[in-house]
Amino acid sequence: MLAGGAARRLGGADKPGVRVGGRALLDRVLGACADARTTVVVADPRPTARPVRWAREEPPGGGPLAALEAGLRHTTAEHVVVLSADLPFLEPATVGDLLAVLRAGDADGALLIDAEGRDQPLVAAYRTAALHRVLTSLTTTPPTHDVAAAPGGPAVPGSHTAPGTHTAPGDSATPAPHRGALAGLPLRRLTAALDLVRVPGHIASFDCDTWDDIASARARIREHGHVLDEWISAVKDELGIDLDVDTGVLLDLARDAAHGVARPAAPLTTFLVGYAAARAGGGPEAVAEAARKAAALALRWADEETAAEPGVAPDATPDTRPDAE
Repeated sequence: MLAGGAARRLGGADKPGVRVGGRALLDRVLGACADARTTVVVADPRPTARPVRWAREEPPGGGPLAALEAGLRHTTAEHVVVLSADLPFLEPATVGDLLAVLRAGDADGALLIDAEGRDQPLVAAYRTAALHRVLTSLTTTPPTHDVAAAPGGPAVPGSHTAPGTHTAPGDSATPAPHRGALAGLPLRRLTAALDLVRVPGHIASFDCDTWDDIASARARIREHGHVLDEWISAVKDELGIDLDVDTGVLLDLARDAAHGVARPAAPLTTFLVGYAAARAGGGPEAVAEAARKAAALALRWADEETAAEPGVAPDATPDTRPDAE
């Protein structure tokens, strides 16, 4: 995950730490790849919602290709997912889809394209060997044109030799590999050399480059169709829990408790269900079982009120004694 850019369009703000829906952008992206065997974040270390391995490009702020090379040094996996740290709507399903597309064919990578059809190479899955092949070629082949500065990286105007290499006068030999040669190179130098499959994903590929983008992301998650899921994800991150439960079951329980008992019974009942599930070992099954029992109790409670006959106590047993009047 590349998280060390300069964020110039945000006025130099700490973009990975900007909160959307109560969670840092970096933590939101980390949540989308929680199943990864190894997660490497290329940036200066900071507190995160889950443990990661930290790396730094050479030189610091050297741009996306230098950061990518630094991250690859920490993995031996056959396939890697490469992500930026400013994707508020990336979901685990999208990461899984990219990997599935990659594994199903022979391409070097699978990347998302945005609503305008533009490649998003930092929302992609790649074959690690293909990345190493291209990055190695870029560190040993001098550029044939001026190199523009990548975000956070130095420009090398008019240079025709990769930074950090030197060739003696009259020597036409290929320069020796050097990590610093990747500094300032644009991502298109990588993607142009790869065989890529394009996958539509205009929502998942939405990234936050400006404060307007941040405002749009914050507004979207508060829309009716998204706010509950976003809130639950934020609470789970804040509490440090990773539990998938059927929210519909809990909402039905809260409704039954509120209508059949009293409105304050709704939050109290759901809290007690959570506590009971934790004591039973936790997990979705424990939550579902505790919710089932509490929901049945709430319905029995409500039935007593509606089924009671005037003058007869609920659950009263008829008196069958011979002298009963």
